[in-house]
Amino acid sequence: MTVMYFPRRYSDVILQRGSCRHEGAGRREASLAATAKRRPLRSCEAGSIPFTVSPHRAYTPPVTSSPALAATSPAALSSRDRSVIVLLLISAFVVILNETILSVALPPIMDDLELSETTAQWLTTGFMLTMAVVIPITGFLMGRFSTRQVFAIAMTTFTAGTLICAVSPAFLPLLLGRIVQASGTAIMMPLLMTTVMNLVPPSRHGQVMGNISIVISVAPALGPTLSGLILSFAPWRFLFVLVLPIAVAALVIGLRRIQNVSEADPKPADPLSVLLSAVGFGPLVYGLTGISGGGHGGAAETPSGPPAAALVALAVGVVALALFVLRQLRLQRQERALLDLRTFASRNFAVAVGLMVVMMGSMFGVVVLLPIFLQRVLELSTLSVGLMMLPGGLAMGLLAPFVGRLFDRVGPRPLLVPGLAAVVVGIGIMSRVPEQAWLIVVGHVVMSLGLAFVFTPLMTTAMGSLPRRLYPHGSAIVGTVQQVAGAAGAALMVSVMARVAAGTTAGGASELGGISAGTSAAFTISAVLGLVTVVIALFIRRNPADAGEQPVEAAATESEEQTPAR
Repeated sequence: MTVMYFPRRYSDVILQRGSCRHEGAGRREASLAATAKRRPLRSCEAGSIPFTVSPHRAYTPPVTSSPALAATSPAALSSRDRSVIVLLLISAFVVILNETILSVALPPIMDDLELSETTAQWLTTGFMLTMAVVIPITGFLMGRFSTRQVFAIAMTTFTAGTLICAVSPAFLPLLLGRIVQASGTAIMMPLLMTTVMNLVPPSRHGQVMGNISIVISVAPALGPTLSGLILSFAPWRFLFVLVLPIAVAALVIGLRRIQNVSEADPKPADPLSVLLSAVGFGPLVYGLTGISGGGHGGAAETPSGPPAAALVALAVGVVALALFVLRQLRLQRQERALLDLRTFASRNFAVAVGLMVVMMGSMFGVVVLLPIFLQRVLELSTLSVGLMMLPGGLAMGLLAPFVGRLFDRVGPRPLLVPGLAAVVVGIGIMSRVPEQAWLIVVGHVVMSLGLAFVFTPLMTTAMGSLPRRLYPHGSAIVGTVQQVAGAAGAALMVSVMARVAAGTTAGGASELGGISAGTSAAFTISAVLGLVTVVIALFIRRNPADAGEQPVEAAATESEEQTPAR
């Protein structure tokens, strides 16, 4: 058996039983391969690739199976890979729809179970806290278990939580069901993103991530509308009863059809890292949410300062997170990190995450305050509010596939800059808090169209800048950042709204006038933060792999892991 080295440009030549074939190549490449069989090339040529030739069996060179170069092949996805992605998309749609379906259902739940507003709000807060605790460990889960096992854990947990919620006779079982649901939801989106990045060639990342953006945008838009429609003729438990059979069907079909695209690596979890993660991210999100009172309560009341419990939780979370980071930096040298922070060694990933922090902080404030303004100031019903949000979500979903294909051609920056500018314009329209509802719809649609040009390029660029082995940790970091930045943004915007509203009311304005003034001030700050994201976007570059070249990180990984067959 002879070790031969072929120039990289001919690395996909396949030699088989004295014959040669090149996918899509002509006679010239075949001739070069045949010549190479007779006369080995020099093994010390710069940029060459080890290649083993055997006269007894077909041999595929190692480079074609490496994630970096195999991904650059424009070959279409196999039927197995398409089936896996479609099933994960459907399952993700179900869990995200459930996440937003409860947004307008709290009042009927409060009436039926005789709950105060503060108690009922734990159905949302508990969901957020669970997401914040579970998402950071999904990177470890996807490395420890196979694709099929992680899917089974996520959907079984989500389905069990939905069943508990559907039959809950009181508040505590309902809260338990929401926590169980959140555990499954937290796993599903990182699993989807990691699987897509592993299966899809970099040249098609944008197109497939555009399809994921349909799920991310349409499901939240349909949630409040569907919830308002169901509540108009059925009790609140039917929100979970209708989701349950869909979740069961997704689980059963997925267990039968999903095949493993990654294998389990039986490395143990670090108990101290798990503990620090839970004690860090959970109290941090709780503290950020509690500082603003959860976004509820009288907006015109005089702010009395952040609750002491929220400040203590925030301090505990910050200290625990600092210890968590130090622990991960130590463990990642031994390849045992629960959340590998070497992802931030990629410049594009670090810049994209920084942009995501500012953007999610800005966006969550709008998401929290806009329904309050529409329902309390404009006195619209929950169904009307849901219908007003629907056009923006649908427009975003319809535009996402086009943006994905465009990203594959032009890269991130030409899409991010105008998209973020459109987001600023949309928030600026809504910051005028017009009494005409149609102007709010226009502003929301403009903002949603801008977001369509942001989500796919941002997510794809962040994940595509990482070597394959860090995909699970990258998706976990992205999900964690969304939760923490969203909680911080909501806390900031609600606090601004409450203080401005209190000052306006103290000056003689009505309570509704105070809420209107406070909402306008918060939206203005959100628009200013949006301008900051436009500047950050200028520093994002196109990943080499997305341009058809081999990424530096992947090349480094390949040189470490690949050795010639002897």
